[in-house]
Amino acid sequence: MTSAPHSLFGHLRPQRGRLAAGVLLCLLGSVMGLAQPLAAKQVMDDMGRGGLAYGPVITLSVLVVAGGCIAGLGHYVLDRSAESVVCTARRRLIDRLLVLRVPVVERTEPGDLISRVTSDTALLRQSVPQAVSAAITGTLITLATVVMMGLLDAVLLGVTLGVIAFTGIVVAVVAPRIGRATRQTQEAVGRMGAALERALGAFRTIKASGAERQETRALYRAVERARRTGVRAAAWDSLSTTLSAVVVQVCFLVVLGVGGARVTSGAIGVSTLVAFLLYLFALAPRIGQLVEGVAQFQIGSAAAARIREVEDLEIELLEDQSPEGETPDAGDTLHDPAVGTGRPRADPLPARVAFRDVRFAYRPGLPQVHHRVSFTVPGGGLTAFVGPSGTGKTTVFSLIERFYDPDAGHVLLDDKDVRQWPLAELRAAIGYVEQDTPVLAGTLRENLTLGSVNATEEELRHALRLVRLDAVTDRLPRGLDTDVGHRGSRLSGGERQRVAIARALLRRPRLLLLDEATSQLDAANEAALRDTITDVAGRITVLVVAHRLSTVSTADRIVVMDAGRVRAVGTHAELLEADALYRELATTQLLNGR
Repeated sequence: MTSAPHSLFGHLRPQRGRLAAGVLLCLLGSVMGLAQPLAAKQVMDDMGRGGLAYGPVITLSVLVVAGGCIAGLGHYVLDRSAESVVCTARRRLIDRLLVLRVPVVERTEPGDLISRVTSDTALLRQSVPQAVSAAITGTLITLATVVMMGLLDAVLLGVTLGVIAFTGIVVAVVAPRIGRATRQTQEAVGRMGAALERALGAFRTIKASGAERQETRALYRAVERARRTGVRAAAWDSLSTTLSAVVVQVCFLVVLGVGGARVTSGAIGVSTLVAFLLYLFALAPRIGQLVEGVAQFQIGSAAAARIREVEDLEIELLEDQSPEGETPDAGDTLHDPAVGTGRPRADPLPARVAFRDVRFAYRPGLPQVHHRVSFTVPGGGLTAFVGPSGTGKTTVFSLIERFYDPDAGHVLLDDKDVRQWPLAELRAAIGYVEQDTPVLAGTLRENLTLGSVNATEEELRHALRLVRLDAVTDRLPRGLDTDVGHRGSRLSGGERQRVAIARALLRRPRLLLLDEATSQLDAANEAALRDTITDVAGRITVLVVAHRLSTVSTADRIVVMDAGRVRAVGTHAELLEADALYRELATTQLLNGR
């Protein structure tokens, strides 16, 4: 795995030009500051001779103003570079997050991923200017200051070098602990974000269960863990800063005492002591800058390492994907207003689906969901999957979409293993309506055109009529541009289902996957939508996980699944006569579950 410092340097490398410019400006401003004690010495020497030359005074004033302005400009350039580093890091993370494989996301807390995009990248912003400035400007100016002090008096320099050596030991001991404590703090913040995301994601359930206090206590525990780790990191940071400040103050007192004795003995003049003390005053913040820079480097490295962990997660390769989710232009245009936008597609024929001896478990060590599942679905028509809960019906759809890959066997689309299809092309051929029919925050139009940004107003209206949402849309205050709320909270469950189905139809799929897409509809809307699906099934292939007898009774074929196996395949009438499990399910209408 890439080391934490190397990860941080990787984020800085694209901005090396701006960083170099900022460092040079800061360095120039600091170099001008180095001349100030010598100018002050000249002023005092002139005063000692009974006169005052205005030249050194004017020079000193110009050096103070110009040095401050140039250093300020340098810090601005560094801060601006830091913002670019953060922006680039966030874009890289966002690019990565949305192409992560489904199993990877399911093993990771969403709140922790959000924390890495927000909190960890913010630490880069905080650490970059100080770490870079300390690493180059602080080091060079410190060395230059030490040289100037040596030219003034070697004895006093020896005292100062003792201080620098002690401070170096402190930094070497404390800095690694700051890095570890910072990483622990960020991990705790990530867990806190995960706990908060968990609570907000089940907001109504928590209220309905009267579990507000229980969940509040769990959030308190996460907040307290973040506080403890944050205090630990702050303690190590404060220790290094305090020790360096105390040592510098002690050094000043020692230099003042030793320097006073040397002035009394005539070894050096008062102006030399004053100039040396001015250099010491200038050196003190540089030492503090170095200490703080090392601490910020550790903090930035810890943040960069957590960001790198996301960049190392396994992703999907969306080969040949066109921008904005458009289907690649190929073949003849088949405009069918009942099923899509009229955009070109490579193969207008309904898709064929087949499973060949598929075995699958969600993770190693877990029970197998599929045990040598085999079936064939010809192009076109409506095929229903039924069976008790936990028999692997929804998993069939997940394998077709390649959210997961089978452990053994083959999933075929048009007689070609789905693993041999470019993912973008595979998913462009499929419309998928999930069991919980997610609706995203935003407008109704944005939800409908997700993946179909070029859909026309006429096509949108036609899709809404097909799913009987047109009347609902007409009543909304802003029509299609009405905000639907967080996760579609301003829509009913049945309306969210119909939005998801309309969205899938707008993609003009060759294969439509419906995971019990009518479970929350009333009888009238269910009957109308069932007629729409039956009509669509004459043009494309429709697979539906069915929990209602009314859905399966009109299917062209029914696949009965039990304990991860295909138990029987046939029509409703054939299965009523030949299969006891299907007869029981049909009799009780308990076609429920996953």
